[in-house]
Order: sequence, then structure tokens, then C-alpha cells
Amino acid sequence: MSEEINVQAPLEIEVVYGTPTRQEIISCTVEPNTTLEQAILASGIVEEFPEIDLAVNNVGIWNRLAKLTDKVKDLDRIEIYRPLLADPKEVRKRRAEKAKEEGRANKITGGRV
Repeated sequence: MSEEINVQAPLEIEVVYGTPTRQEIISCTVEPNTTLEQAILASGIVEEFPEIDLAVNNVGIWNRLAKLTDKVKDLDRIEIYRPLLADPKEVRKRRAEKAKEEGRANKITGGRV
């Protein structure tokens, strides 16, 4: 009777973060059952970008929001998102007002002139 040894191989992952002037992709190896938070801290990216606050920044895997407590899988790309600086609705509203003032949009309907 042979004994089965259940040894799981380490997982290869990437942790990514970007600013307007710099993007960083850190490849690292973690153990199975590692959480996103543990993987991010193990990558060292928080030391590289001190503005990252995991209590504030959202995180995701392959462009889908995830929780810090979620487990990573092999070949996951963990993304750390920066908060929005401006509300998208307000930006569109200001752009439309500016177009009306410049005569590029109808003042009543908002459509093109």
C-alpha cells in the first residue's frame, strides 16, 4: 500500500500597481491558501509605494473586484486600484457646460450645433 503525499506546489502570481507616471508589476511565488492581503504584503509593493493603504485601496484579480481575504490561485494578477480623484458624473457635467459656453453644444438640448 503506497502512501500518498499531498504536497501542493507554490503559486506564481503578479501584483500590479500604477500611478500616472509609473507602473510596477512584481512577480512572486506564494504558498497555496495565501490571501490577497498576504500576497500583496509578501510582494513588497507596499514598501515601493507608501501611498498604498489596503484599508482604503480596492483590490482585484484580473480586473474584477476582490476581497483581501480571498485566496489567490496560480497565475493570478492581483491589482491594487487607486481611488478616483474626480466623480465621473461631475466631470461629464462640467464638460457639457463648457461646450455650451463655447458654442459647441445647443444651450437648450445639449446636442451638437
